[in-house]
Amino acid sequence: MSKQRSHARPQQTAGPWVIDTRDIGRRPGSSRSYHRVAPAPEGLGFPDVIGVEVGSDVVLDLLVESVVEGVLATGTAKAETVGECSRCLDPLSGTVEVRFTELFAYPDSATEATTDEDEISRLVDDLIDLEPVVRDAVVLALPQVPLCSPDCRGLCAECGVKWAELGPDHAHETIDPRWAALKERFGGTEEES
Repeated sequence: MSKQRSHARPQQTAGPWVIDTRDIGRRPGSSRSYHRVAPAPEGLGFPDVIGVEVGSDVVLDLLVESVVEGVLATGTAKAETVGECSRCLDPLSGTVEVRFTELFAYPDSATEATTDEDEISRLVDDLIDLEPVVRDAVVLALPQVPLCSPDCRGLCAECGVKWAELGPDHAHETIDPRWAALKERFGGTEEES
């Protein structure tokens, strides 16, 4: 049994993520533009790090063209992101905009016959599902380690306070582990010993 790519079959028969290509026809060169606002699905980003909130708006602008081997979908997806800085844990918000191009092969085309199911998307009942295509593009565009600023110093490892809020003289007493037993036995600090 071969592995199926998530792009292979539309998950639904109608909705903002699914395009019915019967409007375009199969004559190469035929095309149609679409502007849609779709609710963000789960998995549009990195959980607990940064991503697009489930149900928020994803704006899709695309051109769907009939080509010899299938249907070519080219466009952009834009959405608001939320997350937290990987160093200081401050909340982050922003916008992600991605470009995508995906060929959906016609059934019984040469492309469909010469590629594995997980290599290229397929047209199923004249429908294409853009959700997996957009999900892949957004995940690749988002930073895996988001930062509030490139020079964010993060948190003090000892007390957990943001370095940006601490004074330049902030320090914690560190005792050389070799002297720690003597301090416990005789008291005082390492400098006093």
